[in-house]
Amino acid sequence: MQSPVISGFPLRLALLSVTILILLVGIAFAATSATAREASLFLVAHPDVTTRWLNRDTTRAIFAMRQRTWPDGQAVRVFVLSNSNPVHARFTKEQLAVYPHQLQLAWDRMVFSGTGQSPDRVSDQAEMRERVATTPGAIGYLEGEYLDDSVQVVSME
Repeated sequence: MQSPVISGFPLRLALLSVTILILLVGIAFAATSATAREASLFLVAHPDVTTRWLNRDTTRAIFAMRQRTWPDGQAVRVFVLSNSNPVHARFTKEQLAVYPHQLQLAWDRMVFSGTGQSPDRVSDQAEMRERVATTPGAIGYLEGEYLDDSVQVVSME
């Protein structure tokens, strides 16, 4: 008995299907690898800040400029990167669960209504580390490669 041989159109269709499947798996793997390569983000504070952890709601309130003091009563000074900075976008989305433009709208509303002010902007992570390290009550965020002993990491639940 002869075994059937697939040829012609069905063979081409099968090969095309397998090729597409391999490409899709490769794309999914590449996207996962790129995400895994992104550096971890850390909430950082001035070394004299006594708070060692914050929950997401408190952190969001601090960065939205609605909460102006640390839980122990010390004044908070917030530092952020520009809205166009990818690290800022990652921090707001991953850690605060808001988009950068939503924070900007909240800041603008407070500034224009006279009820508050916007956070201090820094140009890059090196400046963020320097300003947080030298400003009492400061809070900001950094990728792991920018961490050093001049700032303390604040855990976030």
